[in-house]
Amino acid sequence: MRALAVLGVTLVAACTHSFFPFLLRGKDLLWGRSRDSAVISIVEESRRRVDAAIYHTMKRDLGKREIPRPSQLLSFSKLPEPTSRAIARAAEIMEASVQALKTSVSGKLGQSQPPTDVLPEDVLKTVANVSGCLPYMLPPRCPKTCLANKYRLITGACNNRDHPRWGASNTALARWLPPTYEDGVSEPRGWNPHLRYNGFPLPPVREVTRQVIQVPNEAVTEDDQYSDLLMVWGQYIDHDIAFTPQSTSKAAFGGGADCQLTCENQNPCFPIQLPTNTSGTAGGACLPFYRSSAACGSGIQGAFFGNLTSANPRQQMNGLTSFLDASTVYGSSPALEKQLRNWTSAEGLLRVNARYRDTGRAYLPFTRPPAPTACAPEPGPRGTAGAPCFLAGDGRASEVPALTAVHTLWLREHNRLASALKALNAHWSADTAYQEARKVVGALHQIITMRDYVPKVLGPEAFQQHVGLYKGYDPAVDPTVSNVFSTAAFRFGHATVHPLVRRLDARFQEHPGLPPLRLQDAFFSPWRLLKEGGLDPLMRGLLARPAKLQVQDQLMNEELTERLFVLGSSGRLDLASINLQRGRDHGLPGYNAWREFCGLPRLETRADLRAAMANASIAGRIMDLYGHPDNIDVWLGGLAETFLPQARTGPLFACLIGKQMKALRDGDRFWWESSGVFTEAQRRELARHSLSRVICDNTGLPSVPADAFQIGRFPWDFESCENIPGLNLDMWREALPHGDTCSLPDGVDNGGFALCGESGRYVLVFSCRHGFQLQGQEQVACSPHGADLQPPVCRDINECEDVTPPPCHPSARCRNTKGSFRCECTDPYVLGEDGRTCVDSGRLPNASLVSIVLGALLVGGLAGLTWTAVCRWTHKGRKASLPVAETDGRGTCQLGRGARRDMRVPQPGAPAPGAGQVTSCGPFISQRAADSRVRAENCSASHGKLNSKRGGNAIPVALHGSTCCYHGTNRLASPPQTWTPDRAVAVWEHLTASHGGSRAPSLLGMSIAREPHP
Repeated sequence: MRALAVLGVTLVAACTHSFFPFLLRGKDLLWGRSRDSAVISIVEESRRRVDAAIYHTMKRDLGKREIPRPSQLLSFSKLPEPTSRAIARAAEIMEASVQALKTSVSGKLGQSQPPTDVLPEDVLKTVANVSGCLPYMLPPRCPKTCLANKYRLITGACNNRDHPRWGASNTALARWLPPTYEDGVSEPRGWNPHLRYNGFPLPPVREVTRQVIQVPNEAVTEDDQYSDLLMVWGQYIDHDIAFTPQSTSKAAFGGGADCQLTCENQNPCFPIQLPTNTSGTAGGACLPFYRSSAACGSGIQGAFFGNLTSANPRQQMNGLTSFLDASTVYGSSPALEKQLRNWTSAEGLLRVNARYRDTGRAYLPFTRPPAPTACAPEPGPRGTAGAPCFLAGDGRASEVPALTAVHTLWLREHNRLASALKALNAHWSADTAYQEARKVVGALHQIITMRDYVPKVLGPEAFQQHVGLYKGYDPAVDPTVSNVFSTAAFRFGHATVHPLVRRLDARFQEHPGLPPLRLQDAFFSPWRLLKEGGLDPLMRGLLARPAKLQVQDQLMNEELTERLFVLGSSGRLDLASINLQRGRDHGLPGYNAWREFCGLPRLETRADLRAAMANASIAGRIMDLYGHPDNIDVWLGGLAETFLPQARTGPLFACLIGKQMKALRDGDRFWWESSGVFTEAQRRELARHSLSRVICDNTGLPSVPADAFQIGRFPWDFESCENIPGLNLDMWREALPHGDTCSLPDGVDNGGFALCGESGRYVLVFSCRHGFQLQGQEQVACSPHGADLQPPVCRDINECEDVTPPPCHPSARCRNTKGSFRCECTDPYVLGEDGRTCVDSGRLPNASLVSIVLGALLVGGLAGLTWTAVCRWTHKGRKASLPVAETDGRGTCQLGRGARRDMRVPQPGAPAPGAGQVTSCGPFISQRAADSRVRAENCSASHGKLNSKRGGNAIPVALHGSTCCYHGTNRLASPPQTWTPDRAVAVWEHLTASHGGSRAPSLLGMSIAREPHP
């Protein structure tokens, strides 16, 4: 023993002597003396490049006021909520940092890949921490309150107590088989177009679409068993359990190339190459495609966690909870849940649209700024700017009207249930009513999916084989949605999408005012639901019109392969090519690998493929493109298989879908049939419920098919809503059990409580309305010995002082109100659409308007006084000898004795007018005259002055005491007086002389003109 010990010490010393200097030399070689600063510098540079690319994307996509391109709409539909976006950004920064470190180390060591022993642990932690990934890789903290066992968390975390991240949102999709990447780490199949698989190159996905998948709209076959609602429900449920965010940037991280324009593979750009005789982008030969975001700590990042290559390949993230929990209604993050709830309601309601109603029923609310929006505006003169999209638990709710309709149904159902449950349990807080309604809605999603939907897709035999009967919660089952299910198998439903949106009248006939819509005209168009009949015509079409049948040589209609998300007159996007490219992006193994996984025989020859697909033509075309069955993309292989009996999928997809559904059921601690989730009486009520009943309760339809997924002929296959069973909510009435001596409180001001726990040790859990916080213990134990604590109280939160960050933008003033707050702006600013930021109203402040008006009145008054004073001073002491009267500018003048005559001052020697001549003169000063006349011209009441008609040497003369126009009014300034002709001439000559013989002054605008000789 002693000899062995000595030998061991000697070996350790020798290894230390030889290994440590190498390690130190490696550190010095890589990092020099300032190792940490070098690492941080690399990470910061990677952060700068990633953020620059993201900024470029936001500036391009959200700053344009034009009809979005199809690829922009796809990006909008794949835009994650803020938490997912932050994680995706951190993962992008970490991957870019690791790539930069890999390049740096490889160059210094002269090796193709860095050995992990030269990346010290503290360096690894620095990169993970500085990139922002580390917090998202740590296990979540699970609450230990009584309610944590009663209601699931909105993120799905802590469902499994031993594995709290299983099934949670923003975690990596599960891998049932190792991925296939060309570099073993992250580069997808097809990244290198010259690489061959089994001796054959992979075919371009667009060529596969054109030769195998695409079918004209007119050639589709309709399903003779199932309604269009079966297809829509599949899409809706897919959006409940899986959402893979694509890269937060649409520009390459290295070099900044725009993925919208480049046809080169530069991460995250992975464009879909087009055949030579077609075009996608302007002047290009490809369709834009963006890789899915990597999950933190995967892919090339794995080098930092002791895995250099295939041990930790690139993984993709699921932004939603994996569970069937109605996250389509409530969201998968606290931030989104907060946006969706109506916090002023005492019933625990969800927000509804404040601008539109559907014959008294609610619509989904609109998204709020600064959330980006890309929905189509209603046609008209208001421009082409993006219109508001609907806000729901999933961001894809506005993609097509049918999907929006199902989202709207469940919004209404939640509010109906919450109101009824609160009425039964007045002591419940708004939060308890919300959570109980959410729990029921989640259970109904599970029942409708597993009882009514999945068996129709798999067929009864495959359902029994892959799903089977429920045996209770199994904590060893991981419910996380798998990559192959989300990226391939459950996308079988795309082959059942009908090219038309059908809307029917009250007798389930074609609606005369709402003709069928091409799918192209319905993408991202919420206005059609609001302005074209509401929910009922759409729901009738979904119930009474068939889905498209998935036929092997009619897989996808051209609305999806040529005009996906096309709102304008140009552009193209192909859903089939996107599905194929996404499978390669995610590293999904080929068709045969998955057949082996499911226990199905491998296919080696054309004959084998024809046997699996029962269509020699399609099998032949697929083999011509791929060369070998191993190379076939799994989505295409599973889609083309022959249906199982009474099913809508073949054996491969039946296996993959069934395996996933079983995991979602058995691995969910809150599954509706699991012990303790509902009482036995409540489970019986839930089992009676159906999607048909939900439609009855939340639309104006008086009758529905008993099974909403079976195609129905009206009226023969329809049942009156009075005969469709529903929930008896009395089973949810809550009362304190007998045997406990502490009684329920009468109530809690601004809050409420719920009962939690088991017999003998019940707990009252208190909660407050939004805007209030508990003062005291949240839980009060209630036992046969009484309560152990006094109930808490709800105290108003001063959001303006106690909340960080402040609720109002710095441009606004925050005012606290009871249970809430109010942001206020100073004039002329007003609150923007977010209700928290002040924006310029575009008008002057009220105080400025008042100042301007008062100033104008003051100036006007001073001018008037000055004018009057000058006039009185200038003409003081003068007397007129003519009677002056004022008319309206169109009559004649008043003479001193009643006669009427013009008075003019002629040039010397001019002949006088005839005696008694009368001339219409406006308001004139007239007098009998034989040899001269004076004329006052054009007294304009609107301008308040007399403007001289300059005939000859016209000279205006101001007559102050007897004027026609006095300060803009037609009032005489003094009683009529008279001038003699000599006096008039003398006045004229005097004024002419005093002004150089040209023009006399005029204060009040009356003029005397001297007529020239005729």
